[in-house]
Amino acid sequence: MSSRYGENLSLTIFGQSHSTAIGMTLEGVPAGIRIDMDELNSFLLRRAPGRSDLSTARKEADLPEFISGLVETTTCGTPITAIIRNTDARRQDYDSFVSVPRPGHADFTAEIKYFGHQDRSGGGHFSGRLTAPLCIAGGICMQILKNCGISVFSRIESIGNVRDEGDFSSPIACDFPTVSASQGDKMRTLIRSVKDAGDSVGGVIECIVAGLPAGLGDPMFGGMENRISSAVFAIPAVKAIEFGDGFYSSSQLGSENNDAFCVNNGIIVTNTNHCGGILGGITNGMPLRFRVGIKPTPSIAAVQKSVDLSTLTPAEISIPGRHDPCIVPRALPCVESVAALAVYDAYLGRMKEINR
Repeated sequence: MSSRYGENLSLTIFGQSHSTAIGMTLEGVPAGIRIDMDELNSFLLRRAPGRSDLSTARKEADLPEFISGLVETTTCGTPITAIIRNTDARRQDYDSFVSVPRPGHADFTAEIKYFGHQDRSGGGHFSGRLTAPLCIAGGICMQILKNCGISVFSRIESIGNVRDEGDFSSPIACDFPTVSASQGDKMRTLIRSVKDAGDSVGGVIECIVAGLPAGLGDPMFGGMENRISSAVFAIPAVKAIEFGDGFYSSSQLGSENNDAFCVNNGIIVTNTNHCGGILGGITNGMPLRFRVGIKPTPSIAAVQKSVDLSTLTPAEISIPGRHDPCIVPRALPCVESVAALAVYDAYLGRMKEINR
């Protein structure tokens, strides 16, 4: 099972949705870096369940317990390991899904892959619950990057067919980050309406990494697009990603899509940023910009068709329990986390190149 990420920085995620605890081990962080625990906990609360009527009713404190890698709050150069205890798990909620796979979930593919030995409760290791330790690692990386003048932030670009409006180029300080407050209200209304109907809805998250130096990443398989994409797809709800103008660039002319170079205060920049801050897999010094498509939460109360695996006969299924009608608001810190992990991993690699 592949639960490890990184080249210069190594992250391992462990645990299951309803196991005693979930956690992460992060290796490669230099010694002597102080971690602001209050800032980290505030970051984790953005992802934590049970914080609003737009999320699951499952309540978890999501407070990390660090068991290695820190002396008080400062890194000591050894692997950083932290766990989050699951305190509101209900394994019995999933007893009825033993032989009937939930549409949109990994139940069927996990059954085939692991011959029925997987942990089915809450999706086991396939669950979005595993993004909690992912955010521990990402939150640490974001603090380190901030000290280097690099910031990572995101917004809700759309929920269903409701799109945000206005220019997005700086962090938005609110629990439901949209540039347009009125469009954000419409998005919340839409989420509540699908929740009342026993359904769910997806959306798009836009993420920016600002303050990046030019020169991070590599061509071919080590490009920044590759590094970020492989990490982004660790978030279970993600189904699409695009950088810069993405698919829209395929309808443009070269003269429209190319970003002209110029000099600003002695630094080479581009007049536009259609490429999203990456050329040839390497950062060009402009803001790195990408969008992530989040699918509707597959756990819905509406009746769906499935198959009983024990009898190979048709079955119907309705999924009770505690589920997000829209995962997008809680996925924002997850997207920021994987971006920070990928960027810091590449940053460490660049520092090695410079110091050779």
